[in-house]
Formats: sequence, structure tokens, C-alpha cells
Amino acid sequence: MPMTSNDARPAPCDVPDRIAAMAARLTEVPGVRAVALGGSRARGTQRPDSDWDLGLYYRGTPDTAALAALAAAFHGSPVEVAGPGGWGPWVDGGAWLRVDGVPVDWILRDLDRVERVWEDCRAGRYEVGVQPGHPLGFWSPAYPGEVALGHVLADPGGELTALRARTAVYPERLREALAGAAWEAEFSVAAARKSAPSGDRLHVSLCLSRAFGVLAQSLHAHHRRWCLNEKGALAAAAALPDTPAGFAERVDAALRGLDAAAVETAAEVVREVRAVLGAAAG
Repeated sequence: MPMTSNDARPAPCDVPDRIAAMAARLTEVPGVRAVALGGSRARGTQRPDSDWDLGLYYRGTPDTAALAALAAAFHGSPVEVAGPGGWGPWVDGGAWLRVDGVPVDWILRDLDRVERVWEDCRAGRYEVGVQPGHPLGFWSPAYPGEVALGHVLADPGGELTALRARTAVYPERLREALAGAAWEAEFSVAAARKSAPSGDRLHVSLCLSRAFGVLAQSLHAHHRRWCLNEKGALAAAAALPDTPAGFAERVDAALRGLDAAAVETAAEVVREVRAVLGAAAG
């Protein structure tokens, strides 16, 4: 049986009564079906000042006026709530609050869409969309990844809990598709090689960043791990078994150099990662 992506999940931090009460109240808002804890606090890697990231899973159209009223009650003053699409096509919408002096982020998630993306992932399909705050694009598998790695706080109908159980096993077809995506890293490095001699550091930096971001996704998929975004992805990929030695250090050197030598360093890293992925496929 394939290794699950969530074996030995770290325990989340203790959830204060105030946050638990907020989650329960949120599911009383028309349209909101469940609330999950995400981010570092869900993974147990938080700092004392880390945000509380709450995913608000809705169907249809959530009542943003009711959300704004609830946000104001917890925040202590009016809070702007961005409705679906207000923060872009993938992150969707939400609000930023402070509760008892700690930042609390509400992030809207269309549960119907998340379920559709999950079915795409099971079939080995994914997409990368343009999204503010995601310089390397929003990779659609992040939707089920958030469910798999998050912790359900309130779910009266059991819908999110059921989906979380289904995402416990990383889809093999998605694994193959994302591991195969490493070809794009080689393509991006080739594009950087053309721009480096003229000193076009912007283009070189974008090409190399894209290449390394793709490699991080491919390495995570190779080990059936969800990669949710760019933050921390390099260090996480470097810590995975089979990742080439000095991966993070060489990536760092290439991104600092942005010259012809940096491009060749990147090319070497890409070749080594693709060799790892190819050996696994063989």
C-alpha cells in the first residue's frame, strides 16, 4: 500500500477557547459549512507570535455581512471582509483580525471547488494559476493539501472531515504528474542561460526561481508530501530523503549570483533532481 502523505502528522497546538468559540460561531453564518485550522499552528511549528489561520469552507455564497458583524464582535471594531474573489481567483477572500492581541486570518475556501480540485488531483490533473501573494503561482493541489494537513475545528455536517479522510492518501497519478513537471525546470534554466550574458538579472532571477519552485513541488510529490506554497518550500525539499546534497546551499548561491556561473549551478541541480525522479520512475 502506498505511503500516506500524512503519516506521523505533528500534533496541532492547543486551541484556545476563544478560537474554538470563533470557529463554532462561524459555522452558524449562512453558507459556511466548516472551519479548519491551517498554517504553522496546525503543523505544531508555530512561534509565539504566529497567526491563527482559519480556513472558512463554504458552499454557495457566504453571507459576508454576517461575517463582517462576527469579525467586528471578535476584533472589537469594524473589519473589512473580502467576499469570494476579493483576494484573487485562488485565495478567494477573507479577513484579517486581531483577537486578544494575536493576528487571526480568515481565508475563504469554496468547498465545492476544493472537492472538484481533489478529483482532478486523483486523476493526475492540476493547474497553476496567477494569484497575488504567490509569486510562483498558486498550484491547485494546495487545496486538498490544506485539507489533509489542517485540523478541523468545527464541521457540523461532517463534510470537511470526510474530505480530510479521503486526502489521507496522496494520489499516485498526481505524484506522477508533479514529478514529471520537473521538465519545466530544465526549460526555465535554458531560458535563463540566454539572458545571463546580457546581464538581464530580472529575467534570470525569474527563470531560476521558477525552476527551483518546480523542483520543490516535484520533490514533495515524489515523497507523497503536499507542498502548499513557496514559503519554506526550499528548506522542506532539502530535508527530504534522496534530495541531492547541498541542494539548498546551491540554490541560494544561484539566486545570489544570477550570472552565467549561477545558471550552470542551477542546471547541475536540475539534472541531479531529475535523475532522482527518473530513478524512482524506473
